[in-house]
Amino acid sequence: MSTAEALDLVHQLADLGVREVTLIGGEFYLRDDWDQIAAEIARRGMLCSIVTGARQMTDERVRRAAAAGVGKISLSIDGLERTHDEIRGSAGSWRAAVSAGRRISASGIDLAVNTQMNRLTMPELPGVADLLVDIGARSWMVILTAAMGRAADRPKLMLQPYHLLYLFPLLAVIKKEQLDPNGIAFFPGNNVGYFGPLAETLRYGADRGHVWSGCGAGVSSLGIEADGNVKGCPSLPSSDYVRGNIRERSLRDISANLARERVEAPVELWGFCKTCPFAERCRGGCTWTSHVLFGRPGNNPFCHSRALALAEAGFVEKLEPVSAAPGKPFDFGRYQIVETPLGPDLEADPVIGLTLASQAFGLRPDAVGLWSRQDLSDTLDAAVTVAAGGREQRPR
Repeated sequence: MSTAEALDLVHQLADLGVREVTLIGGEFYLRDDWDQIAAEIARRGMLCSIVTGARQMTDERVRRAAAAGVGKISLSIDGLERTHDEIRGSAGSWRAAVSAGRRISASGIDLAVNTQMNRLTMPELPGVADLLVDIGARSWMVILTAAMGRAADRPKLMLQPYHLLYLFPLLAVIKKEQLDPNGIAFFPGNNVGYFGPLAETLRYGADRGHVWSGCGAGVSSLGIEADGNVKGCPSLPSSDYVRGNIRERSLRDISANLARERVEAPVELWGFCKTCPFAERCRGGCTWTSHVLFGRPGNNPFCHSRALALAEAGFVEKLEPVSAAPGKPFDFGRYQIVETPLGPDLEADPVIGLTLASQAFGLRPDAVGLWSRQDLSDTLDAAVTVAAGGREQRPR
């Protein structure tokens, strides 16, 4: 989009009653006019926020953001230093993000942090929480790494559904002991849920009666790409979810069609989600997470209450790759769900073992990571191996 098109889009967003506009990338500063756009967002009465990896979040860019009226900047910090740098494939990126965080916090702009939760970062989450306190973060969003993009070809990077049995209690302890005492707001992403015993503790606003009510794509959120394509959520695969382009139709028209689609063509639930007692309210959880696993929404194995119900019945679910991603933007492969007996060997899983150890003994303030470089390489270099055998959970 040109500058004129971007500014017109800002006006359309304001006219729709949008309250917050987030500039993401790539990196937002690859556009020379980013602060002009940000200033117009603020002028029209909307919160302008930015999400950045912060590799080049210089003093000058922080000053420009403050002058433009940017209200919040969220940094991506995925684990401790060694883990973050290996995941991002860029040595020094963790230190750059931490330095940027201190600059942002000192500027008066609210500092937020977002973190991917996967097999490498899960045991290090208490250390990340300590870092948030140190750099002056005001809020923390955590999101499960989904099987799209780089993670699509690295099944060893993603958590398995049974890891949620240990992840959710860990998050509850972190919130109570590290975040709440330091005034740091906790925001679980939309693929972190949904109706387990810790939902009220973890979900923002749950103590005031706010509960998960299904994927908000196209209703409470919109994703607009650099070329003007519009979808209900920026994370959704473009090939399946783009519903129009602002160069051809008004944003109001596209938005109305998205909202109408949710009513007239609701997600068809299948598998466990179809039989779940929360099915009507939850509607299969996060559309993005399910679609990039199975090529369709409506059955989401990343659910705490589901993992608990299956464990009570003596089972756990595991995801196994069926086909590799084709290598295109926003791409994804295919996975299948395999149910296996819940055995005493679960805590032999190194992710669970390290998580329990980090909870019990804490992390040194100078720790750079819990994983060896070989562990990181083995996880991140792993190619997709198509599953054979096992019992696939099919639609029912």
